[in-house]
Amino acid sequence: MQQDGFKAGIKSGSMIAIGYFPIALTFGLLAKTTGLTILEAVGMSLLVFAGASQYIALGLIAKHVDPIVIVLNTFIVNIRHFLMTASLNEKMQPAPRWKKAVYAFGVTDETFSVISTHGEGRVRTSFGAGVILMAYGSWVLFTGVGHVIGANLPLFLQAAMSIALYAMFVALLIPSMKGNRKVVLLALTAAALNGFFFWTELLSTGWAIMVSTLASSVFVELIYARRSALIRHAAERRESA
Repeated sequence: MQQDGFKAGIKSGSMIAIGYFPIALTFGLLAKTTGLTILEAVGMSLLVFAGASQYIALGLIAKHVDPIVIVLNTFIVNIRHFLMTASLNEKMQPAPRWKKAVYAFGVTDETFSVISTHGEGRVRTSFGAGVILMAYGSWVLFTGVGHVIGANLPLFLQAAMSIALYAMFVALLIPSMKGNRKVVLLALTAAALNGFFFWTELLSTGWAIMVSTLASSVFVELIYARRSALIRHAAERRESA
């Protein structure tokens, strides 16, 4: 078992805090331009603590989408957290359920990466608490700072900040697409479906995003499952020949 405790977790989490600075700051700025008060923006970071989902929520809030649809979209985007927390449950030292519930709330892509790769064997709960506390605290703090900065920007700059939302998603998507045809196909399929729903006006913005996300995921997985089955069948035929 790792002997590193809370202080070591704080130190490791500080690297995440540095990375969160520009993202959370931009979120606070965009929250201001979307019309959220500082209490609403900081409250979202306090209660949701999920970068990509919060950015998506801002876009949906700006379009006055039904809150239920926003919650459903957040759930779908963050559904991968079930897998991450299940994996961490095997990595962390045994702990009461209430402690697991607390650190499960703080699991993000970054905290999961730091904790799950922390040495050999089990990781102490105190180490995970330090990592998550630094990540969570910095995200909430920088959200507030971004909102305050946004409140002091000229109106034309506040309006121009809306493009940062799209730039953020492009910046997240492009690295994932490099050398990964599955991600490229998934992105193109989702974009095509969402474009179809937009131009035909069959679904509202929130429902279009949700349906496009689910449908493209199922479609791409079916294609790759079929492809794997064909490859496996061809290999079996060669072995039996």
